[in-house]
Amino acid sequence: MAELKTATAMTKNVRISPYKVRQVLELIRGKDASKAQVILKFSDKKAARIILKVLNSALANAEHNYGMNLDKLYIHEAQANQGPMMKRFRPASMGRAHPYVHKTSHVIITLGER
Repeated sequence: MAELKTATAMTKNVRISPYKVRQVLELIRGKDASKAQVILKFSDKKAARIILKVLNSALANAEHNYGMNLDKLYIHEAQANQGPMMKRFRPASMGRAHPYVHKTSHVIITLGER
């Protein structure tokens, strides 16, 4: 069996919840790279803009580093993992403070060649 050629791109510490990123990744997982670009371009989610940048980076990596044919590429793997959480406090009444966290994500996209 022939070995699958892959190209990967990632971004780390993106200021958006991994849950929100995974919702958009579900739309493109397994699709052709060109179709995924169109889906992300016309999506109105904040995560779509971030994922589109990572996808474009993965396409550039595939072409430049591995000499892969861009017409044959598809989304082999797409994942969003939990990044570090920034812990903050919001002032509350009577001198108290309520804690909250800003969640971050690590987005990884791997392209495969058909």
